[in-house]
Amino acid sequence: MSQEPYEVAIIGGGVCGTALLYTLSQYTNISNIALIEKNSEVALVNSRKSNNSQTLHFGDIETNYTLEKAHKVNRAATLVKNYLLSNDQPQEVYTKYHKMVLAVGTEQVAKLKTRYEEFKELFPNLKLINQQEIAEIEPKVLESRDTNEETLALFTEEGYTINFQKLSQSFLDKALADDSKAIDVMFKQKVVKISRQDGYYLIQTSQQTIKAKTIAVEAGAHSLLLAKSLGYGKDYALLSVAGSFYYAPSVLKGKVYTVQLKKLPFAAIHGDPEVDDPNITRFGPTAKVLPMLERRNYATIWEYFKTAGLSFKAIFSFIKILADLTILRYILLNLIYDLPWIGKRLFIKQVKRIVPSMTLKDLKFAHGYGGVRPQIVNLNTRSLEMGEAKILGEKILFNVTPSPGASTCLQNAQDDATRIIEFLGDDYTFDQQKFVYDLVEVNTSLDSSPSDKATVT
Repeated sequence: MSQEPYEVAIIGGGVCGTALLYTLSQYTNISNIALIEKNSEVALVNSRKSNNSQTLHFGDIETNYTLEKAHKVNRAATLVKNYLLSNDQPQEVYTKYHKMVLAVGTEQVAKLKTRYEEFKELFPNLKLINQQEIAEIEPKVLESRDTNEETLALFTEEGYTINFQKLSQSFLDKALADDSKAIDVMFKQKVVKISRQDGYYLIQTSQQTIKAKTIAVEAGAHSLLLAKSLGYGKDYALLSVAGSFYYAPSVLKGKVYTVQLKKLPFAAIHGDPEVDDPNITRFGPTAKVLPMLERRNYATIWEYFKTAGLSFKAIFSFIKILADLTILRYILLNLIYDLPWIGKRLFIKQVKRIVPSMTLKDLKFAHGYGGVRPQIVNLNTRSLEMGEAKILGEKILFNVTPSPGASTCLQNAQDDATRIIEFLGDDYTFDQQKFVYDLVEVNTSLDSSPSDKATVT
């Protein structure tokens, strides 16, 4: 091992890892960076197009978000939107659709009206639309629906469907285009071990050992595994939630959400056109618990149990969570959704909440689609924690990013870049003013909607 130490090593080449690489390359004076990815290219796990719900979450129609969370997610998602508006004029990475959350029945309609009053200041473009307006925008939503069934929707034109795999590649390309930085991208190198020696980190991969002053682990579910290998994150475990999808011919023109149960941290079933093919409507995701860190990678089963831990605290935490009948029923039902024959016959009931005229012959299971969302379990409170987990150590940080991690990738990058500069010391700088100018202020003029003007904190 003869090379000079890297100032920063980023482990994980998904959308969060590449967003951090982009941010460090464009807005800091860090000049020597390594990106380590175990696959042959970026974004082949949860950021892959087929493995996530292709949604840029703002918090406007996600009814399980509080107003406080919506403020944070809206600001974060606006960074991604503005990056795309500046750097993807041909719209190769994203497609813009309208979107709505549909309320059916007296109780849901009342909740949606209340939510609108609470959220309309944050999202000025959000509006309530009645049955007639819904029918004009999304005819299939009301076709064959009981005419006596009360329906209402929260609607906005500001819907972005994103290929996060292509977004990751865009971040990487932008970073590598800067010739003033020495950036080494190391593909097909799985991190085997991280150790500390003489004030530096030694990162042993499947091919070599490299040295770094600081490390950012942006490896999804594997982040907690690496954290625990260094003695961090002992109070956390993971509930790995795998999402699957169903396909149908084009029945929706935009994204249509259903009202979410507050107790559930998982995304509500929704339907929307594929990001690069409006002739296909995707429904989902389902949410089944699987003991693995990576979907369809059975080698990660043992890694999952190493991450979860087999302690009494972990076992009792999972028992307590699953003892909640709402969560238990939801998990058991979602296990069945993936089964042949019976799964589709049960799942179509969810789809019919959005498109009542949907038939079994038009609904097809999307084989090979869906990733794993690492839901955080706090072993002290024995409860699920909503949102991302960030674990800080000595000149090292670990990001565990369940939904909406992709939507908040640039906000995470800003936060992590700030911490990395602190790790490295006074000789290093992060031009936050330019970051804000490029991704918050200037690009709002590219899209004149009032809801795009995020507050800078």
